Amino acid sequence: MTKNDLLSRISIDPNICFGKPCIKGHRIWVSLILDLLASGEKIETILEEYPGLEREDILACITYAAEMTRDSYVEIPLGLQKESKK
Repeated sequence: MTKNDLLSRISIDPNICFGKPCIKGHRIWVSLILDLLASGEKIETILEEYPGLEREDILACITYAAEMTRDSYVEIPLGLQKESKK
């Protein structure tokens, strides 16, 4: 599945979920899926908790996040950055 195929699974509609990016056909925010993954949740567990989703929907969320960070970034306060080990 190509990047464009995955991104076509994401919907942004100002009339749905305040215009936040969602998985197409659902009211599940991309950010919710990313938060679950970031907290260590496995893809299989997310799919069990949200039976209407498919594995490609989760991959679409990751792809969307990758595209969002390609040209911009979030400032991370110096106190929160991990120190590199030498």
